[in-house]
Amino acid sequence: MNDDSLFTCWHSPKDIHTKGDFLMNKNNIGIAGIGTYIPSNFMTAKQISGATGGVWSEEAVISKLGIVKKPIAASGEGTQEMGYLAAKACIENAGADPNDIDVIICVGEEYKEYPLTTSALYIQDKLNAKNAWGIDMQNRCCTTVAAIKIAKDMLIADDEINTILIAGGYRNGDFINYTDNNVSFMYNLGDGGGAILLKKGHDKNLILGSHIIADASLSRSAGVEIGGQINPITSSNIDEAKKSLRLMDAKAMKDRLNEVSLQNWHTCIDRAFAKSGLSKSEMDYLAILHIKRSGHDAMLKDLGINPQQSIYLEDYGHIGQIDQILSLELAIKSGKVKENSAVCMLSAGIGYVWAANVIKWG
Repeated sequence: MNDDSLFTCWHSPKDIHTKGDFLMNKNNIGIAGIGTYIPSNFMTAKQISGATGGVWSEEAVISKLGIVKKPIAASGEGTQEMGYLAAKACIENAGADPNDIDVIICVGEEYKEYPLTTSALYIQDKLNAKNAWGIDMQNRCCTTVAAIKIAKDMLIADDEINTILIAGGYRNGDFINYTDNNVSFMYNLGDGGGAILLKKGHDKNLILGSHIIADASLSRSAGVEIGGQINPITSSNIDEAKKSLRLMDAKAMKDRLNEVSLQNWHTCIDRAFAKSGLSKSEMDYLAILHIKRSGHDAMLKDLGINPQQSIYLEDYGHIGQIDQILSLELAIKSGKVKENSAVCMLSAGIGYVWAANVIKWG
């Protein structure tokens, strides 16, 4: 995405928008650039069906799980490297100087090239962003929305921070066992990277309100079961460990999510718009993570928006916390997000966390 017009200002000092009294000042935090990296290799619905041993037909993978295809990283496309490649694209799209970056918040996953290395610093080194410092952050598939809130708060609170790069990669799908039907909702896991550049006093593409809800009772409901301190890898379980992203208590997790998930999402949306000084009815575009097709359609119906006001990521699957960045970039390119659009990013992460924010584009 190299069109500078995508980041044009939506008001001037003499033309203050009336919704929410968005004033041009240092507390205005705006998006100066977006970038993604999508691997060139893909796994198709037919291949997913084959991996399940035919338990899921190709038609069911497409119609129910909502996956036509999903990107699969090559051996050299690690989590940190894809985060860097997305960050590089973001910097180029913004026409920015890496030396102007003050902080890098990495939203890449813990599964990466080398455990116990700091991904933000890998990205910093590759970008040659000599004036930055970096930190890794984790909130599962809510990490990007949470990082945007934290970055905005940092930019407002610290006079020495003016530019923050949020970037990361994702390839947790490596751990999926397609013969475990309990994790069929994760058959959509794809690979890729995403990045967003935020600037203080950037009076366009404004980051407005956000809201996050957590249900800690589900903190160990799902995860990679083999490879940590409780259940370390041994010679007898090494092959199983490589495919051990699973539900620890499938019934309890699914029962609890059925009870609270939808309401928590709507609460996050309602509160994020209220904090933004906007009505939820003013939503122009929903940048929602990839979920099953019926859930996506139901969410649009509940919000009173039409399919043209969102993008169903059926050709990408679920790239974790990168989904919102990808959805926004695709929407800008296709004209779904334009001058004065109110965008809502919506996410949910294992643990369990729900989050939404509002961005006033243009």
